[in-house]
Amino acid sequence: MKKSMKKVTAMALASAMALSLAGCGGSGSTTKATEAASGTQAQKQEQAKAETQPESIMILGQSSSEANLNILRDQLTKAGFQVEINMQPDYASMTAQQDAGNFDLLITGWTTVTGNVDYAVRGILHSTGDYNKSPLIDAKVDELIDKGASETAEVSVATYTELENYLVTENAFFFPLYSSMKMQAYNNQLLKAESVYQPKSRPGRWEMYEYIDAANNDTRALTLTQTSASPSSLDPIQANDGTMNGLSGNMYVKIVNLTDDDAITTDSSLSHVYAIEEGNSEYYFLLRDDVFFSKAENGHAVNTGVRVGGEDVVFSLDRAKDKNSVATHKTYTLHNHMAQVEIVTDMAELSSAKETSGSGTILDALNAGVDTPIAALTADDEAADNAAGTYQVVKITTTEPFPQVLNYLAHQSAGILNKDQVAEMNSKFDVASYDPTKDVCYGDFSAIKSGDNHLWCSGPYQFVAVDDYGINFEKNPGYMADDEAFAPRIANIYMKFIKDSTSATSAFRAGEVDLLGSVSATDVDVVEADSKFTVMKRSSNSVTYCIPNLREGSKLNDKDLRLAILHAINQDDFIAYNNGYVMPVYSTVGTLVETGNVLKQDLAKSAEHLAAYQAK
Repeated sequence: MKKSMKKVTAMALASAMALSLAGCGGSGSTTKATEAASGTQAQKQEQAKAETQPESIMILGQSSSEANLNILRDQLTKAGFQVEINMQPDYASMTAQQDAGNFDLLITGWTTVTGNVDYAVRGILHSTGDYNKSPLIDAKVDELIDKGASETAEVSVATYTELENYLVTENAFFFPLYSSMKMQAYNNQLLKAESVYQPKSRPGRWEMYEYIDAANNDTRALTLTQTSASPSSLDPIQANDGTMNGLSGNMYVKIVNLTDDDAITTDSSLSHVYAIEEGNSEYYFLLRDDVFFSKAENGHAVNTGVRVGGEDVVFSLDRAKDKNSVATHKTYTLHNHMAQVEIVTDMAELSSAKETSGSGTILDALNAGVDTPIAALTADDEAADNAAGTYQVVKITTTEPFPQVLNYLAHQSAGILNKDQVAEMNSKFDVASYDPTKDVCYGDFSAIKSGDNHLWCSGPYQFVAVDDYGINFEKNPGYMADDEAFAPRIANIYMKFIKDSTSATSAFRAGEVDLLGSVSATDVDVVEADSKFTVMKRSSNSVTYCIPNLREGSKLNDKDLRLAILHAINQDDFIAYNNGYVMPVYSTVGTLVETGNVLKQDLAKSAEHLAAYQAK
């Protein structure tokens, strides 16, 4: 997931660099161990530098990361590199340069939106990862990722620590810059404080927002903001960026969710309760019967009367795990641990299968989550009647014991779609010969913007209209309508397109935006200076880092050169520029597992590795 940063000023950079210079001499190594006396360090550094010539390095990034680009450039220049910056105006332009290989280092970022370590590493580091853009192809990295995924949380700490050490300390395949705090701001004179949640990983919970003046809930649109005016797709398996995660997470219901602190919950999900069979390979979900699909009709959300049921769950999760279900599948590797998804109709299976804790059967565990016990099971979506004891149960069997499957089911890509609507849209072309210039598939944003709003939404909000300035959403009238805990409070949400964080903050302060989902670290103080605004702060799973170009022929395939870059990085400069609102980090693992690793700048080691590289 990508992040933006306020443009750097000469004064701010001067201040940050001053801090860097003050803390460099003998500042340490990439582990907790301290180095020798500063005088010895300085001598070693000067000797190594005398043996080297400036080495050219090109850093690629977006203009929104201009501060990061400039800080890193100055650090590498100080370490003996000749740095060129390739700064692109937007994500699409940067991706084009990345695909063309026009970089040595790429500044990017990742947010673990599922709250589990496997998601923090698999997509960006595993050889099969959808977002492994270096690309990093290393058998030991793959082995450690796969091993950690199969272990319980407690046991996996050692495995993920070994992975981080191999990845960063030993090989410098990953260059950490900082971990961002998650900060959002809202107008406390407009919104009830208790209705504004700040989840660590999951997107904002739109259905919970509520005005202080209850009369506004039905009459006043709540204005949010995002940077992207052109989402790549509104099909949850064809997009996996920060802005789509927020939209999709509120348009499509899932069978489980995350709490604000990343625990698995069924709150505001399609399930009353879930249970795990002993062995950790079979997962059962007892479905609600009060969620219906909505669609846009004459610019408003209407209840289709079509229940979101087991057939839609099986269809949606089968296509989520099938890499060939769509031409541009972006999230297949999140779901390929599901071997089978099915509807259970045999009560005997539930009463004989043992729950993983050993406290009873699967039937006992499912009954504990509902007021009316299970009397009958049905495969027919329309036959479900929870009040009468008739339920649907979906069972997921994994390829191996894999408890982390629950975290992936909480990801936006596991959103439940209407099987008939998707089939109708996607039957008009062959997936194998899909041509994006002429074929229109489910979720095609350009078609929707042109007036073909074919979306059926199972979540709390329906996408009803879009133009160049924003998207209008209306609450789904068929979403848990009689459930006071989870029925959407505010009738209308407006997602305003604002291209950068500075402009978004200005719009928020001017009253044009009601809730600012992301507050730049450099803007926190000015926002907090106004008493009508509340800034909520917490740690996050968001990491900004660099990846090396590891394509054939790239100089960054040399480990000594990578280590020279790693030891030149001083995270204190990034922390100072961001007014202390970002934190040190060692890898994407480090926000979830305490590994004990700390990155400290060591210019002597940097110079030694650079000399070793150049000597070759």
